[in-house]
Amino acid sequence: MLGKTELLEAIASTNRGLLASPTDQQAIQSLAATLEGRNPQPSPLAATAQLNGIWRLLYTTSDELLGIDRFPLYKLGQIYQCVYLDEARIYNIAEVVGLPQLSGLVSVGATFEAVSQKRVNVAFERGVFGLQSLLGYENPLQFIRKLQAQDKFPLWQGIDFRINSDRQSGWLEVTYLDDDLRIGRGNQGSLFVLRKVKG
Repeated sequence: MLGKTELLEAIASTNRGLLASPTDQQAIQSLAATLEGRNPQPSPLAATAQLNGIWRLLYTTSDELLGIDRFPLYKLGQIYQCVYLDEARIYNIAEVVGLPQLSGLVSVGATFEAVSQKRVNVAFERGVFGLQSLLGYENPLQFIRKLQAQDKFPLWQGIDFRINSDRQSGWLEVTYLDDDLRIGRGNQGSLFVLRKVKG
């Protein structure tokens, strides 16, 4: 689709937004808006097969996510968002790359409630962070199954804590959705561009 290729090309060299200049950000916002105006799925929350699954973040303007890159001796690795419509749950997983055997993980789980055909209110519930090796992390799907099966990780594996959903809430809107690309907007004005992970 015209516009999709241009958007992907514009974000390709920005390292998920970490290297985006103000000029880059402006161009990407414009390309995203063009694509949003041609959204093939006007009711994305009803498009279960398309929306469900694991998505890899390609680009964002979110300071919260990009700020993970500021940890000393660590660099931000891949970021995933996993959507489970039937459970009304979202899991965000950020891989943090460090010295050998010291790669980390930051994960946040949330519930959501649909308030329109494309917007959900999100309430964050649980945060987990620690070393990938101690948490037994292999890939996003495997780790989410572990989160679902385990109420709490023991302290020697990582920090596992409840989040006060009254204080940590917001909304997320799906503004473009096709079989492999999703664009979203958040309540803090953040833009998210994600690609579906196959398999």
